[in-house]
Amino acid sequence: MDDITALILDDHAAFRRGFARLDDARGETDLRAVWDPLSLHLDIHAEAEESILYPYLVRHGDASAGEETDDAIGDHNKIRDAIAESRRHVPGTDGWWAAVWSARRENSEHLAEEEDGALADFRRNASRELRAELGARWLTFYGEHPGGRDLTFQDKDPQAYVREHR
Repeated sequence: MDDITALILDDHAAFRRGFARLDDARGETDLRAVWDPLSLHLDIHAEAEESILYPYLVRHGDASAGEETDDAIGDHNKIRDAIAESRRHVPGTDGWWAAVWSARRENSEHLAEEEDGALADFRRNASRELRAELGARWLTFYGEHPGGRDLTFQDKDPQAYVREHR
């Protein structure tokens, strides 16, 4: 079975490729063709992490897990907000690019923090069996929500989230 950290890193690589594709896209149709699935994937990924990875980390992680989770939820909110803002503009316009660049910047910072922090710690401390179990849940989550079905993509209060999942 797939390790949850490998699945998350696969998504991260897809995000980096998607943002790179935006660099080459020209015109509203091409920009929309790249951004619409990329932004949806970003939203679904955040929901998956908030449903599977971060609740586990808050309950079973070390003393820094709550702070890392608070930070991650805040990052997800900033990415969601930038995506929502992009949808208020025509692809390729200044307002659209400003929102997309905000999402890209926030996402890049979040990926680096997560890969060097929570994911690295989790790989070092979690058993292969646990990583596989959470990986199975990750795959199930994506299967249960194709195209983001039944997901709301709403911001969450980071501190309330941490309290709720302790």
